[in-house]
Amino acid sequence: MELTVVAHKSIKEVPCLYGFQMDLASASDYCSPVKSRVFRLNCSNNCNFKTHSCLQWKGDIVSRRNAFLLRCVDQQRSACIDRVNGEDQAWSSGRYAFGVEKELREQMYSRKYSDSSNFSLDGSFVGNDEETNNEILQNLCSNGKLVNASRLIDVMARRNQIPHFPSCVNLIRGLIKLERTEKATRFLKIMVMSGGIPDIITYNMLVGALCKKGQLKTAIELLDEMSLSGCPPDVITYNTILRCMFEHGGFDQAIGFWKDQLKKGCPPYLITYTVLIELVCKHCGTVRAMEVLEDMAIEGCNPDIVTYNSLVNYTCKRGKYEDSALIIYNLLSYGMEPNTVTYNTLLHSLCTHGYWDKVDEILLIMNMTSQPPTVVTYNILINGLCKNGLLDRAISFFDQMVSSNCLPDIITYNTLLGALCREGMVDEALCVLHSLNNTRCSPGLITYNTVIDGLAKKGCMEKAMGLYGEMIERRVTPDEITHRTLFWGLFRVDLVEDALVILKEMNKRNQKIRYSAFRFVIHGLCKNKKVDIAIQVLEMMVSSQCKPDEEIYSAIIKGVGDAGMAEEAHRLHQKLIELKVLREETVPR
Repeated sequence: MELTVVAHKSIKEVPCLYGFQMDLASASDYCSPVKSRVFRLNCSNNCNFKTHSCLQWKGDIVSRRNAFLLRCVDQQRSACIDRVNGEDQAWSSGRYAFGVEKELREQMYSRKYSDSSNFSLDGSFVGNDEETNNEILQNLCSNGKLVNASRLIDVMARRNQIPHFPSCVNLIRGLIKLERTEKATRFLKIMVMSGGIPDIITYNMLVGALCKKGQLKTAIELLDEMSLSGCPPDVITYNTILRCMFEHGGFDQAIGFWKDQLKKGCPPYLITYTVLIELVCKHCGTVRAMEVLEDMAIEGCNPDIVTYNSLVNYTCKRGKYEDSALIIYNLLSYGMEPNTVTYNTLLHSLCTHGYWDKVDEILLIMNMTSQPPTVVTYNILINGLCKNGLLDRAISFFDQMVSSNCLPDIITYNTLLGALCREGMVDEALCVLHSLNNTRCSPGLITYNTVIDGLAKKGCMEKAMGLYGEMIERRVTPDEITHRTLFWGLFRVDLVEDALVILKEMNKRNQKIRYSAFRFVIHGLCKNKKVDIAIQVLEMMVSSQCKPDEEIYSAIIKGVGDAGMAEEAHRLHQKLIELKVLREETVPR
């Protein structure tokens, strides 16, 4: 037998030997490129297929390691012959010359989990069975080799092999994150056609990615296919598509889409329905939203108080009170009543805009209905009045609240305490604070910080320090705001020693002391020419593993100089330069 290698322009398979097919369409992993992609083998004489040991090769066998590699002398190229399908039983025996099949299998398994370019073409996978390819697929997906995993799934699909479904899900999600939505969609369909059921998270990720890229048609097609695949759309799926339609100006399209979904048997999701009405109200106005609301009721999708409250909230935030009134009128026409959330939404907006007369009207209506004001209602009113400086009226509402057996909570007290401190009424604030000790509203960190801040601004540092001690006794841990407020107030009245007491107390409790606190104290001590104490604080700072910087060292050098020890300050400056703590150009400030 004579073996010849002849260039050919088209892909062709010639059964020169039994069970042997040749396809070089994917051979670049093992061979250098050739001018034509496929070669043809011709047999010059008849072969006895039963006597395999008499096979004679007139080609130049490059090496036993590359089983089917032939050297093409004329073109100085290499041709790689690979096994294509499962018709290889006649080649699986060890009786063949050179042990060709055995060596090929050893090479395939030795490279099976490699992350090199050996997997870059289909030829590396076509000879594997389903189990082997799935093992490779899992490994590729686990290592983030999405390109090779994609090619492997394509090969498996062509060979009617069922891919590992969890790996398919990982691949699809990875492609979505890389914004490769077309490939993700294709592999999801392969998974479904193979019998897999993608989960709702994967579907929603893909729908969201398609909508983000403006591929609304593909997203809707995918939604229609979801139920058929065994994973019906949920609220997030519908909401994503509706928002995309509105973003692209398809207002009527979105309304029609939801009606069609209801006719197809889609559950009348209240959240989706509310989102749709909100979007119509935002883009088309309140009147159009009420029309759509009535149309949807005909389709069996009835609004509830949540839908109306959402619309009231939207219109109130924009100050469109006439639209809010229209919504409430529509609500009443359906036999429903506004609830506390409805009234509180209106009151919050009215207080923000300062419409106090309307506030009184709403309160009057609430007291006449079965929805009397709650603690949230009073907190909204008191907060709005305090922000506008109407403290007397806020206290009046507080008294009204207590008289109507509506017990204030800590938010109520914190709001009033903040307003009292801003008005400079710190003694009254202290009285309110101390009155809380015997109630269910125990003062917390915010409560103490609010009053300490008011006392510090008034210069009442003795009372502030007393309150600081009280909060520690009550096991309310001070935070950075507490200490910063106290340090500021103490240095303002030149009580630096008290600041040092706080630092020591913090260090004793193993509480982390920030750099800003050390800097604040050291600067204050140096300014008051108490350098010896400043150095003690510096030692505490170093022991706390808080590294001093040039600013702190410069402050100490300046403090030493200001204390009448100019020569000592100069020596200290030079010593710190030698230790490379300070730069030569650093000037003490």
